[in-house]
Amino acid sequence: MKLYKIETGNLKLDGGAMFGVVPKVMWQKLYPSDENNLCNWAMRCLLIENENRKILIDTGMGNKQSEKFFNHYHPNGTDTLENSLKLNGFSTDDITDVILTHLHFDHVGGAVKYNETRELVPTFKNAVYHVSKTHWELANNPNRREKASFLQENYEVLEKYNQLNLIEKEGEIIPGIEIKIFNGHTIGQIIPYVKYNQTKIIFGADLFPSFAHIPMPYIMGYDTQPLITLNDKKRFFDDAVKNKYSLFFEHDLYNECCSLKQTEKGVTVDKLFSLEDFIKNN
Repeated sequence: MKLYKIETGNLKLDGGAMFGVVPKVMWQKLYPSDENNLCNWAMRCLLIENENRKILIDTGMGNKQSEKFFNHYHPNGTDTLENSLKLNGFSTDDITDVILTHLHFDHVGGAVKYNETRELVPTFKNAVYHVSKTHWELANNPNRREKASFLQENYEVLEKYNQLNLIEKEGEIIPGIEIKIFNGHTIGQIIPYVKYNQTKIIFGADLFPSFAHIPMPYIMGYDTQPLITLNDKKRFFDDAVKNKYSLFFEHDLYNECCSLKQTEKGVTVDKLFSLEDFIKNN
């Protein structure tokens, strides 16, 4: 098995929204913001090459939406999904599977593109797209809280092209990749557990967007059920600390991975490191 980070560009989001009830005087010690209280966040995906399978986890926010839409999120950086794949020796046609942790625009936007005749088509024409069934149903009948984050053009054609696999239960969905479902951020969010040699690396998605979200009270204002997020984090911590798993951050612009440790004050970050270092040491 080989692992590759796939950078797709950055976006800016309000720090208060990203850290919920935690006061700025506390969160700004962990994650910087600009004069407008905006924090810069990565949209970092993970590519797993395992025998004849090439599995991409999440796809960034793509480039389909209007300039007005993107102006709300201040896209920045020079990385794109296609260019990052190319830098690692792959094309979109090589991808056999896409695991979509959830269907908010910054995770699924790159899954669908316009073709030469301005028709919406799957970006990865040879891939099966994996989404949890409960989340798919929510995205197609969204609540008013999340409606602005679910853009039908980002995923509806996946069903039309028969490239959609709806997951109904936790477990191994691809050799070496197990998924678990967490419901605090949004109903049916998938968290992939990737078996790498004798350990596992966990794709944090929006369960743990950054290392600054490891402390228990640091929960995004975007989470629809924050008390369930608390339970989600506890469930994850118990598993990850016991089994010495590593965590891969999708949104942390400054840190790619971390390990965890149990202390008298609770679970905290043990070490911060790059994906490259994780690969070298495992």
